[in-house]
Amino acid sequence: MTSIFRSVMGADFERLHPRLQHRFSVGTASGQVCTGRGVMDRVWHGRSLVKPFLALGGTRNILVPRQGRDVPFVIENVPYTDSFGRETVSFVRTFHFPGRERRFDAQMVLSPKGDRVLDYLGTHQHLASELHFRAEPDGSLLIRSGEHRFREGPVDVRVPELLGAEAEVRESFDESTGRFRIRVRVVNRYLGPLFGYEGQFTVTYADVGVCGVRPGLRPVREEARA
Repeated sequence: MTSIFRSVMGADFERLHPRLQHRFSVGTASGQVCTGRGVMDRVWHGRSLVKPFLALGGTRNILVPRQGRDVPFVIENVPYTDSFGRETVSFVRTFHFPGRERRFDAQMVLSPKGDRVLDYLGTHQHLASELHFRAEPDGSLLIRSGEHRFREGPVDVRVPELLGAEAEVRESFDESTGRFRIRVRVVNRYLGPLFGYEGQFTVTYADVGVCGVRPGLRPVREEARA
């Protein structure tokens, strides 16, 4: 067995920086939890027009309706098997803004065909995005989103471009500081930039058999449709 990220990237995975390879090897086979702690130099959102969308998403831990600088940050990558028997890796990000925490939750699984990662967003997994992974020439990782779908009860529809957004994540390891660097941008084709953050963090690893999956990390509702 191998991690869902190595599976989807194939030989391209070997082109990643070794520290990124370790980080994205987290899975049920490795038995490791990866926890990143650091500071986001900047958390931002777009024009005032996008604030209602961010506020709505924030009620289900999708996107972050706050902005600031030097924001303490934690990301929890924990592998587990979901209620449908799929290997899942959490990407739960907590931003410690003054006076209140904000979370941006995602749970990642391998698509049935094994050619992409599916990113289920929020506390109830109402949104699902296709993610495409690529190693860059400098050993960094580029992740781009594809199609987005909204699912609730019998409803299963593609999110139209007017309401959807394209996400781009760039993650690298800085040898000079011994830290990971990350930059995230979420952009709507019509409304422009919606949300993003950039900063740096260090990681620690632990045995998932010892620490387990902490309460509140898994979503309230899990979506079976891939």
